[in-house]
Amino acid sequence: MNGNLSVILSGANAFSDFAREWQTRMGETFALASFDRSTVAGFAVRSRGFRVRDVLFNRFENAAVLRTAGQRVGTEDHVRLWIVHRGAWRFGEPGGIEHTTPAGRLLLQTGELSHFSAAPGTTGQVLVLPAAEIRRGRGRPVTGLADTAEVRLLTAHATLVSRMLDGLGPAGINATRDTLAELARAAAGGGLDDVEPLLSPALAQAARDLADRRLTDPALSAAALARKLNVSARTLQRAFANEGQSLSAYIRERRLDEARRALITPHRRMSITEIAARWQFADSGHFARAFRKRYDQTPTDYAATVTCESDVPGLRTRDRSVMERATRASTP
Repeated sequence: MNGNLSVILSGANAFSDFAREWQTRMGETFALASFDRSTVAGFAVRSRGFRVRDVLFNRFENAAVLRTAGQRVGTEDHVRLWIVHRGAWRFGEPGGIEHTTPAGRLLLQTGELSHFSAAPGTTGQVLVLPAAEIRRGRGRPVTGLADTAEVRLLTAHATLVSRMLDGLGPAGINATRDTLAELARAAAGGGLDDVEPLLSPALAQAARDLADRRLTDPALSAAALARKLNVSARTLQRAFANEGQSLSAYIRERRLDEARRALITPHRRMSITEIAARWQFADSGHFARAFRKRYDQTPTDYAATVTCESDVPGLRTRDRSVMERATRASTP
């Protein structure tokens, strides 16, 4: 069984709607826990996940407190990797042992839970696999940092899976599932085989995610991203080459796109020289040449044209046509 789940729910029927979607997409293997009355009554959650054969991944953000109803949760033959980005996740094991995973930490746990809860505003991810896939975490949960290269790769791969799952054939499903297990072992402290070809798409996506957050950073480079992802620059470049684009070309295109957006921001206060500097072009002349090559206009002409057309309700055709030409020009 394979399926995607993507919901944003709140209100009177939020929990029943969520439970129905979960059952349909995730099935009995990953049955939803029983929650207490206050959780059901105030249920408000953003959830995006998927199931690939015997593996489940879910990103979640809860606006209100989550708390199970005290019944046993999960099964003995599952291992769970919890990754908390904000808030805190708490759970108990049979026998009265309690654990708390705060923001910025991960926790690997095997077997049944007696209960779990999450504070309001908690965001995180959970990956559930057959216990045989990860031997660590048996007997005593394993904790670690959530901000590691291995966790970034796991998150990036999960992003790709959620986008592509519906179009994957049997071979793609099997490869996706095995890559999730490999990355889970790495995130749990088992190390990463950075020459494994199945990891190339996840590595490229993780690099894009990091680059997108650092486009104004003058130190942004393939080498800097490779260090952050704990792989060699050659390995990272090879991952991008497999997708038909260099990492430097990706950074250049993203910086041009952000500069273009800055040019047409209403009531813009930055000059073209300031925009060029912010997005790390050598000078305004270099920026103008790169911009014209991509968008077939100088920055000044582009900003003036879009500004004039935005004054006419519904008239943004030229802006769209410029983008379409740029897209066609950059497509192999």
